[in-house]
Amino acid sequence: MKKSVFSTLALICAFLFCISSVGCFDNKSGNEAQEVDSLVDDSLLADSEAQEDVFMPKGADELFDDFFFNFAANKKLQRARIQSPLPWYNNKVLKKKTTKGNWAMDHFFMEDGYYTLIFDEKKQIDVVKDTTVNHVIVEKIFLEKNNIKQYYFDRLKGEWMLTSINEMPVDSSRNASFLKFYYRFSSDEEYQLQSINDLVTFSAPDPDDDFNTITGMMVPDQWPTFKPSLIPGKVIYNIYYGQPYLKTNQKVLLIRGIANGLESELVFQNKNGVWKLIKFMS
Repeated sequence: MKKSVFSTLALICAFLFCISSVGCFDNKSGNEAQEVDSLVDDSLLADSEAQEDVFMPKGADELFDDFFFNFAANKKLQRARIQSPLPWYNNKVLKKKTTKGNWAMDHFFMEDGYYTLIFDEKKQIDVVKDTTVNHVIVEKIFLEKNNIKQYYFDRLKGEWMLTSINEMPVDSSRNASFLKFYYRFSSDEEYQLQSINDLVTFSAPDPDDDFNTITGMMVPDQWPTFKPSLIPGKVIYNIYYGQPYLKTNQKVLLIRGIANGLESELVFQNKNGVWKLIKFMS
């Protein structure tokens, strides 16, 4: 009996070792190749399932950004931090409620490798480090579709929770004028060049020396040489930490890399109804 159990366990271990080893599939038949392809196609699902036992680091609820990066990467945590049933609104009108069982994992901008933030002025950027913030709205902005999906988070009893979702047209946004301009700016190179101020303050990598930075003033014709390597369009994000949007004539767009530490800052001003890029750092 013991020998039989031992033999069965040995076979199972050998099988698991084989499917986890690349060498087992070096010479595969058509059916085996199809099975491997299926494993590759389901890799994202497997990754999510593997994260079932991953918990958020202690203290991550102190700062929203720390919580949110865990929320976007951890399937178990994401489901645990959703109020159920979760209300969905369309322009503040309740449309439906979703239970945790019907929730689909949302990785937000994690798969893009970067995210964007919009402020009225640079000094507002410090709000992302404010541990007293208890209400945050993450906006997924579909520029091409003229639609915004807002995720409302509240810190309840010391823990951040997704409490509701609201969808609305870009026209209803506090940043509507800028977002409409930026969509064209990001997708139309000719319009982009027309939207560069006569003189632009900039800091950018030296195109002739990867280890140096050039800082100074440039004219529109120099934009193609020094512009940031990434100007995202179609879908961008914004996180509203409670900073006031006073519909001023200035917007600061931050483009932040998630794992590489890269960051670009673009400053736009509305002059007589026309948005212009006046400063950038990359």
